[in-house]
Amino acid sequence: MSIDQSSLYDYVEILKRTVPETLDLLTAQNDEQFETAFDALLQKAVERLEENKADFQSLDENGLSSALAMSLEMPGLQVLREAHSNGHVDITIIVSHCVRTRKKLGEAKIYDGPEYHIKGLGQLLGRYTTGRESRGLLIAYVKKKNIAGLIKKIRQEMDVTLPLSQQGNTINHTLKWSFLSTHAHSCGENLEVSHIGCNLYTED
Repeated sequence: MSIDQSSLYDYVEILKRTVPETLDLLTAQNDEQFETAFDALLQKAVERLEENKADFQSLDENGLSSALAMSLEMPGLQVLREAHSNGHVDITIIVSHCVRTRKKLGEAKIYDGPEYHIKGLGQLLGRYTTGRESRGLLIAYVKKKNIAGLIKKIRQEMDVTLPLSQQGNTINHTLKWSFLSTHAHSCGENLEVSHIGCNLYTED
């Protein structure tokens, strides 16, 4: 084994022990494996925000998205704030060291009712997304009580109105207080969006 091969082997072994989700992300062979690995990383990042929610009460959408971006970024995963893609996208995630380079675009809103959430969906799909990206990401920072009920209200509204050419009803996501929707896009393909609830409610 050469020195370079030995170093690579050691690096992989370190990743296996310390951040197995990152290794899964970088070695994903298809879209399904990639999304499963990314969801595991995203869940940890959202949980970090929730565990420290008392410190984030004064932050607006930009501040909260910066905190989320810093929590997500790690070797092999580049997270950009306000990068340009037909406008300034809240969060752009680039994974360039995997089987093929992948990009995810994310919009984030502090929860203010289903209409405001759907407005964010319109920005993500109608303006920023080109169709080349992986599954879209829409974060709902919920500072109000009863996140489970509020996320349910969003789903109910979307399943009635089918915004942004929604294809059928929303479906459950593997992450808690989250769901998936599918939309016909101008590129001619159906695109998925993850709607992720982040519980930032405090009793004061």
